[in-house]
Amino acid sequence: MGDSTLTVEHLIRAPALQLRVLAGHRGLDRSVSWAHVSELEDPTPWLLGAEIIMTTGIGVPRDPDAQRAYLERLDDAGVAALALSAGLHVPPLSPAFFAAAEERGFPVLEVPLAVPFIAIAQEVAAAVQEDQRQRLGAQLQVFGALRWIASEGLDPAGLFRRLERLSGYDVYLSTPQGRPLLPGVPVPPPTVPLPTSADTAPTIPGGFVLPVPAPDGPAGFLVALEREGARPAGLAVVQHIATVAALQVAMVRSERETLRRQGAETLAELLQDVLDPAAARRRLARMGLPPGADVVLIAVRRAPEEAVVQALDEFPHLMLRHHETLFVLAPHLVAGPGGAERLPVYEAARLRDIPGIAAGVSRPLAQGDPLRIARREALWAASRAAESGQPLVAYGEDPMGRWLPDDVNVLSDLVEHVLGDVLRYDAEHGSQLLVSVRTWMERDRRLEDAAKALHIHANTLAYRLRRFGALTGRDLTTTADFAEVWLAIRAAEQLGVASGGPAPGEEHARRDRRPG
Repeated sequence: MGDSTLTVEHLIRAPALQLRVLAGHRGLDRSVSWAHVSELEDPTPWLLGAEIIMTTGIGVPRDPDAQRAYLERLDDAGVAALALSAGLHVPPLSPAFFAAAEERGFPVLEVPLAVPFIAIAQEVAAAVQEDQRQRLGAQLQVFGALRWIASEGLDPAGLFRRLERLSGYDVYLSTPQGRPLLPGVPVPPPTVPLPTSADTAPTIPGGFVLPVPAPDGPAGFLVALEREGARPAGLAVVQHIATVAALQVAMVRSERETLRRQGAETLAELLQDVLDPAAARRRLARMGLPPGADVVLIAVRRAPEEAVVQALDEFPHLMLRHHETLFVLAPHLVAGPGGAERLPVYEAARLRDIPGIAAGVSRPLAQGDPLRIARREALWAASRAAESGQPLVAYGEDPMGRWLPDDVNVLSDLVEHVLGDVLRYDAEHGSQLLVSVRTWMERDRRLEDAAKALHIHANTLAYRLRRFGALTGRDLTTTADFAEVWLAIRAAEQLGVASGGPAPGEEHARRDRRPG
């Protein structure tokens, strides 16, 4: 056999065993790890895979459908072949049994009565013993993986490439949802289904799949597929690799948590405008943002922070919780699924799909630029998302917003000049004049529709419109006054005061309205 792995065909060729292939010739290249006698109708709970199951036939069902199910169970468990003793208790084998063996390429062998099962077991054991030294060496070198990390500074991609060479497997890692678990380590091919439970048997056709343990449950799964031309080192080595993967996941999570804290501190300083542009760019580069790439500020409301963190996990970002708003600074454009195209980060991360989310996105800006305007844009867009029921609004999608100036003082003067008395009246009386007029305008001045949206009688809305006109001195039936009021309302929304009460970002806007 030389250095090649023991296969079913090697045993067929052994003259002393006199084995005859009854069905499943296509699977003679299956590797064999052990030979085991079982007279159970379902021995699969006690198997690891790649065994030859030898039986006198006591556990083989007589019913054709049950025979087929028996064979399929063995094949699904990764059994290498079924060896049946001739002339003892094997019932007549049905065409359905042989058809299943041919369909699956599952070898069914006949053992002459003169050949004891122990002879097959000894042949397999001798071949396996030859392989033990190589497997032990692989295990010892896998144990040394932590030393490589410490002494050579290997990243996950380099570490697992080395483990692949030692183990004889192609190694893949993924989260339970099929996303990358460690940077640089590929996810399994789509032809390999991931388990739905950590308790699933480890054997799959051509290799193993094992959970990667973590304190809060499996962090993901490791898939090890036998590499053509290599000598697979076995399940024990794959289990050691899964342990190394768990340690790497813990290290990466710790590093990410450190970066997340540093990112929150940096974003807080950027929002307070206390970092000069050069220092800001250096900080963002350390956080992993691509140098020179435009960024966007995202304001998120009404969504679990864990869901946002998970959605953005693949993309460099800074995140800060401020009261009820979660701020995120991220590259504007990132590689989409498969890296085939570049998408806005909020589209690639599928933020819209988070249940209940109301998020607003600023216009793109250069790294290091002050975030004062971007903060206002993101908060305004998040408010529009919350009011309209949309999951996400990007600033600039509203064409009217393009005509409003960026200067906070100019916007504040417009709001005060047109809406100041109304805002104060609403604050003092707990009324909703501004909200009512805005709703009426948004519904193209249809009184009944607006009243229904506000859950009030049309006469009540008509009174509020008259009261608004009296306080502002504007006649909403004229085009000029209507346009001025509409622009003032949009300016108030950008400043976060359009709801008639304190809104996130209002205090910040007030500070920016200081004279000069």
